[in-house]
Amino acid sequence: MALIILTRIFMKRTLIFVFCCLTFCSFGQNLNTSQAQALESPAKLAQMQLDAYNARNIEDFLKPYADSVKIYNFPNTLIMDGKSAMRTAYASMFQRTVNLHCELVNRMVMGDTVIDQERVTGIGDEPLKAIAIYKIRAGEIVEVYFIQGE
Repeated sequence: MALIILTRIFMKRTLIFVFCCLTFCSFGQNLNTSQAQALESPAKLAQMQLDAYNARNIEDFLKPYADSVKIYNFPNTLIMDGKSAMRTAYASMFQRTVNLHCELVNRMVMGDTVIDQERVTGIGDEPLKAIAIYKIRAGEIVEVYFIQGE
């Protein structure tokens, strides 16, 4: 009798496990692009745009950004407002700066905020030291704050 009860418990748990696996597998296949992007971690969004920046690929670079993104010089000087302004500024820079490269020196993540310490080469004679602070909401970068070093 005990063997029958244990077998039934095992079968119920196995069925629940299989049901959960099938549910989560099919859930992932039905996500549209914006839903899938919302599941991206803040660090992954920051890395996606960094990789595209280094490849000078404007379309991939802009994908993680919200249409209404705001770019600031820290603490609050607005320098770009919206993805279209970013497209204009960065597309031009990507075209004229063939040796452009951003090295990630350090990354810190806390919640929906990513802080990157960067070393950018290819813009001037000396590497540019910078910090970029990315604020993420609903799976998109909505604000960026830049601090430039000396």
